[in-house]
Amino acid sequence: MSETVLWIISGLLAVAFAMAGVMKIMQPKEKLAENMAWVEDFSDMQVRGIGIVELLGAIGLILPMLTGIAPILTPLAAVGLVLTMIGAAITHVRRGENQMIVPNVVLGALAVVAAVGWFGVV
Repeated sequence: MSETVLWIISGLLAVAFAMAGVMKIMQPKEKLAENMAWVEDFSDMQVRGIGIVELLGAIGLILPMLTGIAPILTPLAAVGLVLTMIGAAITHVRRGENQMIVPNVVLGALAVVAAVGWFGVV
């Protein structure tokens, strides 16, 4: 797989996870619950923690490979986001929100592609 494709996938994932992460960090849980019923199952700190993980994952997808400083962190960030999406899918299955699993599967699959691809580069 070409690095250009990896950069495109990583860029799209980074934008998606950064936006989701910042939203979970900045908005109160009650506001998030309007569109994300799953937050009812978690404390405020857990929701913020998930947001921090997503934001750090987004940064990790881009910054290490872009700067050349510890580039192994880029595929590791992708693996972390895969695990995050597995956890999200499990939460949605447990809550019976099967339609919400599709974005988790799509983002998780793209993160798998990014992880495998970047491991091949580093």
